Amino acid sequence: MVLSGCAIIVRGQPRGGPPPERQINLSNIRAGNLARRAAATQPDAKDTPDEPWAFPAREFLRKKLIGKEVCFTIENKTPQGREYGMIYLGKDTNGENIAESLVAEGLATRREGMRANNPEQNRLSECEEQAKAAKKGMWSEGNGSHTIRDLKYTIENPRHFVDSHHQKPVNAIIEHVRDGSVVRALLLPDYYLVTVMLSGIKCPTFRREADGSETPEPFAAEAKFFTESRLLQRDVQIILESCHNQNILGTILHPNGNITELLLKEGFARCVDWSIAVYTRGAEKLRAAERFAKERRLRIWRDYVAPTANLDQKDKQFVAKVMQVLNADAIVVKLNSGDYKTIHLSSIRPPRLEGENTQDKNKKLRPLYDIPYMFEAREFLRKKLIGKKVNVTVDYIRPASPATETVPAFSERTCATVTIGGINIAEALVSKGLATVIRYRQDDDQRSSHYDELLAAEARAIKNGKGLHSKKEVPIHRVADISGDTQKAKQFLPFLQRAGRSEAVVEYVFSGSRLKLYLPKETCLITFLLAGIECPRGARNLPGLVQEGEPFSEEATLFTKELVLQREVEVEVESMDKAGNFIGWLHIDSANLSVLLVEHALSKVHFTAERSSYYKSLLSAEEAAKQKKEKVWAHYEEQPVEEVMPVLEEKERSASYKPVFVTEITDDLHFYVQDVETGTQLEKLMENMRNDIASHPPVEGSYAPRRGEFCIAKFVDGEWYRARVEKVESPAKVHVFYIDYGNREVLPSTRLGTLPPAFSTRVLPAQATEYAFAFIQVPQDDDARTDAVDSVVRDIQNTQCLLNVEHLSSGCPHVTLQFADSKGDVGLGLVKEGLVMVEVRKEKQFQKVITEYLNAQESAKSARLNLWRYGDFRADDADEFGYSR
Repeated sequence: MVLSGCAIIVRGQPRGGPPPERQINLSNIRAGNLARRAAATQPDAKDTPDEPWAFPAREFLRKKLIGKEVCFTIENKTPQGREYGMIYLGKDTNGENIAESLVAEGLATRREGMRANNPEQNRLSECEEQAKAAKKGMWSEGNGSHTIRDLKYTIENPRHFVDSHHQKPVNAIIEHVRDGSVVRALLLPDYYLVTVMLSGIKCPTFRREADGSETPEPFAAEAKFFTESRLLQRDVQIILESCHNQNILGTILHPNGNITELLLKEGFARCVDWSIAVYTRGAEKLRAAERFAKERRLRIWRDYVAPTANLDQKDKQFVAKVMQVLNADAIVVKLNSGDYKTIHLSSIRPPRLEGENTQDKNKKLRPLYDIPYMFEAREFLRKKLIGKKVNVTVDYIRPASPATETVPAFSERTCATVTIGGINIAEALVSKGLATVIRYRQDDDQRSSHYDELLAAEARAIKNGKGLHSKKEVPIHRVADISGDTQKAKQFLPFLQRAGRSEAVVEYVFSGSRLKLYLPKETCLITFLLAGIECPRGARNLPGLVQEGEPFSEEATLFTKELVLQREVEVEVESMDKAGNFIGWLHIDSANLSVLLVEHALSKVHFTAERSSYYKSLLSAEEAAKQKKEKVWAHYEEQPVEEVMPVLEEKERSASYKPVFVTEITDDLHFYVQDVETGTQLEKLMENMRNDIASHPPVEGSYAPRRGEFCIAKFVDGEWYRARVEKVESPAKVHVFYIDYGNREVLPSTRLGTLPPAFSTRVLPAQATEYAFAFIQVPQDDDARTDAVDSVVRDIQNTQCLLNVEHLSSGCPHVTLQFADSKGDVGLGLVKEGLVMVEVRKEKQFQKVITEYLNAQESAKSARLNLWRYGDFRADDADEFGYSR
């Protein structure tokens, strides 16, 4: 370094670290003093300007000596340790004598008082005389004021100053190197003295302690030497890129290269996020240089371990198909191996609720609809990705973290950059303002490999006021959840039936044939059951036991998931069940999902499909599936013969009566029976269960009933029975159904307990089966109906009868019942008594029975019994008279 026209700093050769430095002052000559800035600690001190010709003298030496090898001799040393001597350019004293050159150029004068009696003095006198004669430098006309710089130590408006240079290179001299990435530079030609921080990087620094001493961080001295030895007092060009207080962010260009990238490549610096975005030559170049050093573990990276170091190449980068969008920052993909994997998008954060009390405490939070922009973010990803192939590059794996007081537990997350058609999905989300970028600690390497693009995208989104950064009203999604709400569903049903085909998005797949749909037009959620098929039932968690799923239930669920989850579909609603679920047909890309499930042998056709226009295609799909004998038809044997029989001989009514025990009769004349053949099993189960309960009685009040659960209940007789919870009004009012007897009761929860797994419905199915009488119509009038029910209760409750299933119907099978002893038909008896009317059916095989029933009805009419006591009360246009409404 050249300190002034008569002082320089020299260095030895570096050996294992920065070499020692030495200041040499030129003896026998004097050059002007350079400007000095007033010390900040002395309020009265003033800046001192350059002396005339001081700066040209410094520049003359700088250009001649910087980076060159010199030879010096020390002539004398002051008590303070200052060394004075001669400096020669080159390896020995034969080189150019620097003091003589300065004097000869008129840039320094001989010191007065020197006795001119030695060769050096004589030589200097001669040089000075020649300079005077040639009017060089300070011997020229004028007072040399033009050589005094107008130094500017501060800039009024740094932002404007930077912008005014339009990122065009500015000539400069590096005056001081503070550390590897911070320098003082003199900008030419206007002599601004500025601190320049290299954009996008930071080197280890010297920390100033309280006592004023400095402690270097590891590699701080080496990094400083690296920059100093290349740039100090060199002529460079600086691209001014931004400003940070009075400091300027920029890139220094030297004919031999770009110091920013060199520092990174050598492991002397690391990229910093806050300023990398302003680096005009592209952040990617810097990241690549840093990656180069990391891979080779150079200097500051000597202990570096890559976040995905222990992953196989095939696990780091792969192509997968998107099956589901979980949140605004996570997707489920299907790998080539068929496995599913959850991938989180690196370095982004989905929209979240701001503030504590924004949520109504009584209302359950539905993040998708209640968090602003969450729905838009999910929809953006869903429309772009579902069912598509994407490229996944794993950036890091975030380890599982346990729960703390404020943060829930997180399982391990695989974070990756996901691209489709060259577009980085995370970047697209951020640029639309539908996600924000996570800020990291400087040394945190677990981040997106395209982190800078994400930051740039976020800056654009903020500037353009997109999404989360918008000043506009937040979009609100008022979505009604109708699933399981029978009242709302009833009101909604006719509307959906009239609509024909409605557009929907499949939000969730519960099983092969049960889905949750979002209807965008109606902005509501419904539960939807596929019509026309019987799909294997999935496993269910019941209290105290897990009910196993039927074979192929999981395959059916997976099949439906892959085909329709989060896709746009069309649905036709036909009806609803008593729980408020809609039943109908679902079409995806003009294919009917019910037919597809049957075709793939994952469902059977249900008899209710007969009425629909899809019955033919369902049957032909089922036939084809049966032939292949796969999945649900794997154990299918030559039943076709049997199946065809009833169709051919439809004229015959099959009568195979089996003995049953009638246990309960309902108010609408349905009845529950137990199969006599399994009666002993039930008795045995009851006996064992009661013994078990006696030895381990349930703790009163320990059982919390939930709708649909199986439990044990204490009946009036003080004995325990198996039951199912049908409704929980309050702990004191729980509606239960006794599954082995068919009766219902309202009990306090203290008379209920958990059903021991050894006596569950898997061990012995519920024994009470519900039936209705075939061929009869129960009167609408309450009194008349009560008469009929009373008569039946008197005749058959708690007695053994014979039962024959006549036909199936929605709800329960319709049967004829005979008294065990007389073989008399109970239903026919009711018709004869005039307590019920006949239901006329058109099927050929029933005509004989129907005729018998109609004759009995006529005789009851003519005898004016019960219903008929005022003659035929029915309207003339009733179905029986051949009219239909």
